[in-house]
Amino acid sequence: MEKLELKDIDVGGKRVLVRVDFNVPMKDGKITDETRITAALPTLLALINADAKIILVTHLGRPEVDSATDRKVLSTEPIAIAISRKLGTRVAHVDDCIGESVQRAVASMRNGEILLLENVRFYAEETANDAAFAAQLASLADVYVNDAFGTAHRAHASTEGVTHHLSPCATGLLMAREIYYLSTTLEDPARPYVAILGGAKISDKIPLIENLLGKVDKLLIGGGMAYTFLSAMGFGIGNSIVETEKFDVARSLVEREGFSDSILLPVDHVVGKTFDPETESRVVSKRSIPDGWQGLDIGPQTGSTFGEQIQAAKTVVWNGPLGVYEFEKFAQGTISVAKQIAGSESVSIIGGGDCVAAIQQAGVADRMTHISTGGGASLEFLEGKPLPGLVALTDRVR
Repeated sequence: MEKLELKDIDVGGKRVLVRVDFNVPMKDGKITDETRITAALPTLLALINADAKIILVTHLGRPEVDSATDRKVLSTEPIAIAISRKLGTRVAHVDDCIGESVQRAVASMRNGEILLLENVRFYAEETANDAAFAAQLASLADVYVNDAFGTAHRAHASTEGVTHHLSPCATGLLMAREIYYLSTTLEDPARPYVAILGGAKISDKIPLIENLLGKVDKLLIGGGMAYTFLSAMGFGIGNSIVETEKFDVARSLVEREGFSDSILLPVDHVVGKTFDPETESRVVSKRSIPDGWQGLDIGPQTGSTFGEQIQAAKTVVWNGPLGVYEFEKFAQGTISVAKQIAGSESVSIIGGGDCVAAIQQAGVADRMTHISTGGGASLEFLEGKPLPGLVALTDRVR
């Protein structure tokens, strides 16, 4: 899928509506992690240098539409201040995203200036992809740029609806980078190609596993989802998390020809008595976990085996932590794998979500080839699903 990119269009002197993903964590009115803002800066700088009038639209959190408290706590005004500081230029803020006050603010803009709209999810029409609401948003601009990969799997007014009223509709630099790395991984990966999947539930990853089988050379599975596989194979898992209703799916995957050659499951575990950071813990040096214990991390032998596959790989895709990385006792497997990837010569693509926090915790984020800004979006892309916010953009004509 080839889409028009920002570099392909003339935005000089034009009003450009830019969908960004500034859904940043907040505490006491302050931003606690500016990663998503930093990731969008190249697109903003390119638009400034092109003398565009830049109108930013984003959501923040999941506000109750009629909540006065949410309107205060989830206002985008602190984000405007953060962007101003990072760019060294004033970023204006308006207290709505549609209506006369917004129209006036846009009309007064000069080339190269930035205006951040208020939280688009203060209107229920945003997530409903209401056509009239989308038309009002689109009326602010001449051109649309989507740089919010993290919301591309949602057909909302600001991600899909506006594209029916504006042309051209292009990807921003961040969106284009996401598409490049994820598409390359799917279509023409350097081999050996290794995928690492973790997280608590197999149900969240079934479509991804099915799409990856036959494409990857090795699939390494850890985290809570591994225990459903192991239990379905007849191994004892003690009190570990398990989805018994997914046994049939797990068995069907296990029974596929070539399963044992392509999929690696944990061969040992770090276990705890309870799900608690201070619980008693120990290493179980076999696949079966005794009753009264629950698997909370991959064991050292599994980490070593996974590491061998990572070191041999030319492409590594990772989605989901391999243990309860939030608890120090059970973070070592995830951190070990993060460091193995960082020390390899592979093209490394980190699939957003908890993996981003894990590699930051390991201190190796700057040594990864690409860190996706979209957890759910990157997962659906790798599953082979079309992303509405991407499909809606203008196709590049060769």
